[in-house]
Amino acid sequence: MCLGIPMKVLNIEGEKAIAEIGGIEKEISIALVDDLKVGDYVIVHAGFAIEKLDEKEALETLELIREIIE
Repeated sequence: MCLGIPMKVLNIEGEKAIAEIGGIEKEISIALVDDLKVGDYVIVHAGFAIEKLDEKEALETLELIREIIE
């Protein structure tokens, strides 16, 4: 099973971005998602942003993940 994780975009340079989850930053490709800006949330799978999320949906998903982990 594969899992896509919501991450917040912190910085954008061309088709690459720095995204963050839980204080961990990772460089990702944003080549597959149009019209991204700093502060947006994206679903990240295998180092690629595959979908843009609204903030409410992203935060709800992150909370569900936290509950599963605990």
